[in-house]
Amino acid sequence: MMPTEQNPDRDRRPILIVLHQERSSAGRVGQLLVEKGYCLDIRRPVLGDPLPTTLADHAGAVVFGGPMSANDPDDFIKKEIDWIEVPLREKRPFLGICLGAQMLVRHLGGKVQPNADGSTEIGWYPLHPTEKGRLLMHWPKMVYHFHREGFELPHGADLLAEGDAYPNQAFHYDGNAWGLQFHAELTRVMMHRWVVHGAHRFILPNAQQGREHLEGRMLFDAPLRAWLTEFLDLVFEGKSAKARPSITLHA
Repeated sequence: MMPTEQNPDRDRRPILIVLHQERSSAGRVGQLLVEKGYCLDIRRPVLGDPLPTTLADHAGAVVFGGPMSANDPDDFIKKEIDWIEVPLREKRPFLGICLGAQMLVRHLGGKVQPNADGSTEIGWYPLHPTEKGRLLMHWPKMVYHFHREGFELPHGADLLAEGDAYPNQAFHYDGNAWGLQFHAELTRVMMHRWVVHGAHRFILPNAQQGREHLEGRMLFDAPLRAWLTEFLDLVFEGKSAKARPSITLHA
């Protein structure tokens, strides 16, 4: 692998990675952060790892997804939701992905719940950036999902992207916190594992079959990866992404 050019002004502290299963990994998010020159501090609270009382020694935090719900009564779920006060209070970069985003929403007083019709997003689905999202950066047209619950937009948050089945797909809160309902972090190996171990969910309403997950990866993954590397620069380094040119309409 060719060495990547590192930003000499980049924060040299590690990024806190919060995972929710013994075999979970930071996937492509972790790979890209390491390529950008960050170290990773991986914690699994579900297995008893403590979360830091301050992020003074970290460049930011990423809370990933998992098979559990942000509404579950488990102690580690409640403690993680409460812990999100730390990055918010200290104005540290925070990224929540799927369950991590839903925990952020719960912390901010919003609801996390399934659609009334029981529909899911499991597979590849269209993404529609809002005006604020388009001004921020380019977005992929299709993204990968594996969830049965969605979230309300927290009070004071900016909606950046929308979906068809679950409207709220990406948001920005108070300058430093970001939430994504979809998954851009899956490597090829991770997707194959999810397709095998999650096959029992393919019978759920609106879920796609395993072959559609894998075929979709061949079609849609390259732009999703390109978006992710730019998005991580935005979250952790404050770099302005390449926004879509505005179009002036004349009467």
